[in-house]
Amino acid sequence: MKSTRPRRKMAPATADAGDSGEKLEQLLISSAICNGEDLGPFVRKAFASGRPETLLHHLRHFSRSKESEIEEVCKAHYQDFILAVDDLRSLLSDVDSLKSSLYDSNSRLQSVGGPLLSSLDSFVEAQNVSKNVDYALQSVTLCIKLMELCSRANHHLSNGSFYMALKCLDSIENDFQDKTPSSTLKKMLESKIPEIRSHIERKISEEFGDWLVEIRVVSRNLGQLAIGQASAARQRAEDLRTKQRQAEEQSRLSLRDCVYALEDDEEEEGLGGYENEGYSYGNNSVLGFDLTPLYRAYHIHQTLGLEDRFKQYYFENRKLQLTSDFQVSSMTPFLESHQTFFAQIAGFFIVEDRILRTGGGLISKTEVENLWETAVSKMCSVLEDQFSRMQTANHLLLIKDYVSLLGVTLRRYGYTVGALLDVLSKHRDKYHELLLSDCRKQISEALAADKFEQMLMKKEYEYSMNVLSFQIQTSDIIPAFPYVAPFSSTVPDCCRIVRSFIEDSVSFMSYGEQLDFYNVKKYLDRLLSEVLDGALLKLISSSVHGVSQAMQVAANMAVFERACDFFFRHAAQLSGIPLRMVEKGKRQFPLNKSRDAAEEMLSGMLKTKVDGFMTLIENVNWMTDEPSQGGNEYVNEVLIYLETLVSTAQQILPPQVLKRVLQDVLSHISEKIVDTLLGDLVKRFNVNAIIGLDVDIRLLESFADNLAPLFSEGDANQLKNALAESRQLINLLLSSHPENFLNPVIRERSYNALDYRKVMTISEKLRDPSDRLFGTFGSRGAKQNSKKKSLDALIKRLRDVS
Repeated sequence: MKSTRPRRKMAPATADAGDSGEKLEQLLISSAICNGEDLGPFVRKAFASGRPETLLHHLRHFSRSKESEIEEVCKAHYQDFILAVDDLRSLLSDVDSLKSSLYDSNSRLQSVGGPLLSSLDSFVEAQNVSKNVDYALQSVTLCIKLMELCSRANHHLSNGSFYMALKCLDSIENDFQDKTPSSTLKKMLESKIPEIRSHIERKISEEFGDWLVEIRVVSRNLGQLAIGQASAARQRAEDLRTKQRQAEEQSRLSLRDCVYALEDDEEEEGLGGYENEGYSYGNNSVLGFDLTPLYRAYHIHQTLGLEDRFKQYYFENRKLQLTSDFQVSSMTPFLESHQTFFAQIAGFFIVEDRILRTGGGLISKTEVENLWETAVSKMCSVLEDQFSRMQTANHLLLIKDYVSLLGVTLRRYGYTVGALLDVLSKHRDKYHELLLSDCRKQISEALAADKFEQMLMKKEYEYSMNVLSFQIQTSDIIPAFPYVAPFSSTVPDCCRIVRSFIEDSVSFMSYGEQLDFYNVKKYLDRLLSEVLDGALLKLISSSVHGVSQAMQVAANMAVFERACDFFFRHAAQLSGIPLRMVEKGKRQFPLNKSRDAAEEMLSGMLKTKVDGFMTLIENVNWMTDEPSQGGNEYVNEVLIYLETLVSTAQQILPPQVLKRVLQDVLSHISEKIVDTLLGDLVKRFNVNAIIGLDVDIRLLESFADNLAPLFSEGDANQLKNALAESRQLINLLLSSHPENFLNPVIRERSYNALDYRKVMTISEKLRDPSDRLFGTFGSRGAKQNSKKKSLDALIKRLRDVS
């Protein structure tokens, strides 16, 4: 059965009269019992006062006062009551035992208390003696500790442990100097401690001075290493882009054979890592980049209370060092010294960045920014001056690349490099002018060395180097070797120059400014349309002699047309522009002037050759009685030459070029035939002569038709149309109704190539076999036929118009 803890109650007041003290004590005992408090103090008090009977009386009185409650509780909790009675019985026995123990303890205490009191007096006397001895020992111990501290300070000084020596001095001052019982020691400390501090300040200043000298060399090497790492990272990025371009090109050429590669980026450890910030330079131990002397000096000056003075001293010295780094030697060309110049500055600010982050306030961010602004201003001034003097594009590119690497390196440390990049962008036009000048010279040399012979390639690597690398092949099938190309050696030479120009142009505009394909294209257009086109025009006008050379130049121009497409694609790839965007628009051929000049020169030479055969037209009998059936002599000679020419030209000239040249030549032949009829050589001619000319023109048209396998049907028709003037004139002269020429509709449809003045002059020369077609017909009285009347009407009307 669970026992219930009695509730906290106050004992009821007793009505019995008696002593007030006993009543109070009885109330306290009752209250303690009701609250469950410990009765030990009451028991001890009763025995101490020698009245345990009173305690028993109070307990019995309390028990009697609680008998009724106990009886009720017992009735309610019979089992609990039995247990409580047992507990009370045991408590009574324990109280009796406690009472006897207290009596025994009191007796023993009384027996031993006397001797102890006598011993106490002896102890007090001995304690006084001990205090005197302790004071003497403390004085000796203090002096010993002071001597040990002094010895330790001397030891740290001799070992160069200045901070520990200063801490010893501080301890001596704070803990011992005022407490030292020896006046001699006190005077010694007062004189030596300031001397030791001054000595430490001098020594640490010497170490700091040595560090300032050493850090300049370290900064230069550090800058070179940091820029070298930036260059290596750039090269890795370039290699990756090259692989991507190759994959794009392969994908473009053959969608089924795409090659996909996964490039694993190597973990690049930067010089400016924030890990392991300590006195050494991060994870790069190659250079021994150690800031310990600096931080040690700073720490010692902080300990000496000279922190602000050291900060100012450090800043002024570093500013002087930076100023000396700005000096550009006039004895050494800047091209040779620019790497050292910029590496020194880069290393300086890498060191300052580390000190700013780990120096504990040695230098502030504002001070570093002020130093950087000064450095940027000076570097911009130096670049402006040096760029203004440079006359070689490659030199300017080398310096620009190094400056851009400097910008990449320092941008990683949070420095702004926009002003430097602006200087590079400002000289973009000058660089390209120098580059165009260099390319102009190289192209002139390449063209001057041209022998106007088809290029022979014996090995596949030669074909790859001279054809495939510029995508100027006409077929994806690798030819058999040895292979005779349709172009001369000047084509791949010029292509290499243009490709190098594109790469140099992109290189200059990369990494310093935002690369814009349209800027690259602008300069490429200038190279092609001004430099290369101009050089080719000069070559054509001064160095081409003979049909074979002119034909070779025209063939080269056709290859250049394919190469120009490659140039623009290559520029787009290097600029990061998708090829589909470049190939979307139709570009004008930038070498159209030299192409037209080459074709015009070839045509001119062929016309000259043809003119030599056309002189045979003088042998034609213009008043023949019988028309020529196999063509006149001149046309047969011309056809033999043209057929020989075509068999040779089709080996090197593209069909379109050959078509344009032949069209021009046939048009010239047509003009010569018309001019012959129009000129003074022919005074008159008859219909039979015209029929002979019709046969000649049919032979020429047959020649054009026979070229149909080389050209498309439309191109073959254009060749025939080159003979339009002579064909329409012959058709008109052989027509039964010549006056139809006056009908605008018929004239536009059938005679649109004829000039009415020429028609009038030539028509007046046409005579009938009796020589009376246009003359006076009175004597014989011959009847005018309808054709003669029509022709006379035509001539009359044309005279009226003129």
